[in-house]
Amino acid sequence: MTAKPAAAPRPPRVRARTTSIAAFVVLAALIPTTASATGTQEVEAELPYVCTLPSGSLPATVRISADFPERAEAGEAFTPSDVTTTVELPAEAVADLTGTGATEVRAATRLDVGVAQNAASATATWRGSAEPLALPASGPLTLVTGGDVPSVAGQGDGDLTFSAGALAIDLALDTADATADRSTTGDTGYTGAPAAAEPGALTVDCALAEDAPGQGSLATVPVGAGGPGASGSPSSPGAGGTSGAPRDGQPEGPEDRQPERQSERSPKVLENSPGAAADRGKVPPCRYDAQHPPTDVSLNAYVTGYANVKKMKGAAYLPPSCVLIEQGLPVPGPADPDYLIFDTVSYGDFHYRERKQTPPFEATFLSFDFTPVKATMVLEQTGPLRIDSRMKIRLSDFTTITDTYVRAPLVLHVRDLEVNGTPLDVGSGCRTETSLTSEDPDPANFPGDHLVLYGRGEQIIGLPATGYLLLSGGVLSGETTVPAFTGCGTDGEDLDRLLTASVSGPGNYIKQVQGQTCAIAAPVFPSPDNEGQCTQDLQPYEVPVAER
Repeated sequence: MTAKPAAAPRPPRVRARTTSIAAFVVLAALIPTTASATGTQEVEAELPYVCTLPSGSLPATVRISADFPERAEAGEAFTPSDVTTTVELPAEAVADLTGTGATEVRAATRLDVGVAQNAASATATWRGSAEPLALPASGPLTLVTGGDVPSVAGQGDGDLTFSAGALAIDLALDTADATADRSTTGDTGYTGAPAAAEPGALTVDCALAEDAPGQGSLATVPVGAGGPGASGSPSSPGAGGTSGAPRDGQPEGPEDRQPERQSERSPKVLENSPGAAADRGKVPPCRYDAQHPPTDVSLNAYVTGYANVKKMKGAAYLPPSCVLIEQGLPVPGPADPDYLIFDTVSYGDFHYRERKQTPPFEATFLSFDFTPVKATMVLEQTGPLRIDSRMKIRLSDFTTITDTYVRAPLVLHVRDLEVNGTPLDVGSGCRTETSLTSEDPDPANFPGDHLVLYGRGEQIIGLPATGYLLLSGGVLSGETTVPAFTGCGTDGEDLDRLLTASVSGPGNYIKQVQGQTCAIAAPVFPSPDNEGQCTQDLQPYEVPVAER
């Protein structure tokens, strides 16, 4: 999945706030912390599926690609990276969709992935989403999604195997008129919000075909010193590789009759929720002050994350950074017979020592796969960070769906550079020529160079929210192009080409984690019954942990 999906159930302290209509984002650095030219196994699997559509059961082809580590230590969590799920539905499926009057479809996928080690197993859900896609006039429909992939940790020595299982495809259908509405300004003055009125929605359930090679086997990661090599045959976690439960008609083994011991040895699937605590003494302050007085709608939060650098085959790390947010007021969106719709525009700023930037951070990587390079960098905000959010409440069951697009103009500055142990003077003006750029879904209303990230949050009545919401945080993602560098070097030495050749280019996937916000006007402090959202001096209580 080149993009990203919803997280696990949130703790109780978050649930009361998950219906907020605001949204927010911040960004990751774009030069890798470590070289990843080795130690990674690239997986490309093509599997047959059978999908149930209104016209009946139809064959489909599903291609899954991901990067896994070649080896891991017991208890060490890792996350498959560069994950994409490509689903090719036959022409009959297109006829089912166009028969509703739809001309455009937005897809979200939920793939069950069985994770097994020795006799124990668990299930991870790989979620993905995609930008709207025009339905073809004829022929098959190809959907490419990407999203948040849970981290996994083996509990002991032995191969950790991954197998694809059941797949659900959620399809939101749009008409041509609804698409046009999204790029126009209505009476509310709102522009550029995601998803307008839908003629309908459809969930397509798909099962792994019986003749699927290797029962859906994807990858094997040896864990611990004694585990077999990566070429070892994977242990199937059950039929279709989805659950590890005993198969129908199969007797239970001794381990199946000891649930407590089985649970202790099961691989740990760490859902992408921003609940882990980081060392607060190592993060910069994040508070309002006399120069930045809060309002009734002021929020603050920490954000951290990774961004892939395609040329380097690695991922860059941005330590926790502070963002100050002014939450917008919701206004009614376009009329829809099936939904109540509200739109919100919010704004945010990085905040570090009275500047709209991240703290300086160091990264070490290999340029051209062999030359060690260490750099100190900063991401600087050069214009408003705008957050467009649309909340849709489905009238049939009051399920709430919130889509968020974040647009941020960010320039990457290089402060110091060291190549193969030799310092190089980059000068004071070494930076990307323009902001990091993304393909904007609404370029007419949002021209210019800026980064775009997307997130979706969902809440079903009686269940915790999943995905991204402003108040409770979560994961946002997108792709960006790193522009060429300029102004790098002194005394006639031009370093622009070195940095441009090493880093600049398209296709760099970004994954961000925002922590729980602190609402300054109504702070929630820790108590025996509540984990809290604000410290006593009104800083964010939660410091999130980056996820690969």
